[in-house]
Amino acid sequence: MNKDITNLVDNIEKVIIGKRAEILKIIAAMLCGGHVLIEDVPGVGKTKLVSTLARSVNGKFNRIQLTPDVMPSDITGFTMIDPQTKKFEYRPGAAACNFLLADEINRASPKVQSGLLEIMDERKISMDSRTYALPKPFMVLATQNPVETYGTYHLPEAQIDRFLIKISLGYMQPSEELKLLDSTYQTNLEIQPTLTTEQVNHLQEEVSTVFSHAKIRGYMMQVIGSTRTDDNVKLGISPRGTIGWNAMAKAMAFVMDRNYVVPDDAVAVASNVLAHRIILSPKGLGTFKTQEAFVNHLICNTPLPGMSENYQSAS
Repeated sequence: MNKDITNLVDNIEKVIIGKRAEILKIIAAMLCGGHVLIEDVPGVGKTKLVSTLARSVNGKFNRIQLTPDVMPSDITGFTMIDPQTKKFEYRPGAAACNFLLADEINRASPKVQSGLLEIMDERKISMDSRTYALPKPFMVLATQNPVETYGTYHLPEAQIDRFLIKISLGYMQPSEELKLLDSTYQTNLEIQPTLTTEQVNHLQEEVSTVFSHAKIRGYMMQVIGSTRTDDNVKLGISPRGTIGWNAMAKAMAFVMDRNYVVPDDAVAVASNVLAHRIILSPKGLGTFKTQEAFVNHLICNTPLPGMSENYQSAS
């Protein structure tokens, strides 16, 4: 594994126990400039994981607890008259940071959810005919509870599509959870940064240079094409999803200290990148029940490129 990534993972695992695979995927999403939606039941460590990642990088971290009374200006900021200069001045909102934790995003009103669309896609805020660039790196990590839906607002497909990956943490193994009950385990451990924002920006540039072989890209397109023609699917993968899958595969290769993608990199993140972008038809719901099960079905039934191929070059 890449040395910088190893240090970052080890730092996060001082607080988060037994979730290395999920941690690696969130870090990979950060390395390709993507946003993350974490959907799971309460109490499994969603917020703790996000805050620990943010504290492990020396950037600015903001958290906003989303409720129906939150206004778009709480996220994007607003302009007001300065009493001294008598001029309008922009006052930044919660989005003016490197890591924005949008806690329980499905409790925010549609008006507030739409306020996130521009900042997630373009990394900028438009206000009173002016545009304000957000810091680099910039990452939205949103959480939502899939069980309690009373008083929530379903995220529109246009916004869900802007999340590079969607993950669930799930429960710990009993042996791991026992560590939480150990009197020597420090739940409020002070986390020190292991990376700077400048290093993250440099790592993102390195990830963009990772080589993705034409055969692997062809395999991705075969899977994605199936989502657009299969009668189990009402809405298939968008081109943004295609780009995102390739980017995540390259990021996972980089995390594993390779400068080229192998088929396992694409397979490892397929469900996280693709499932939340698919809407199943009534037939698909009856057969597969969930989008994740349908994506896994496609992966299992689409022939992988040969494992013995040389994926380090275009030849």
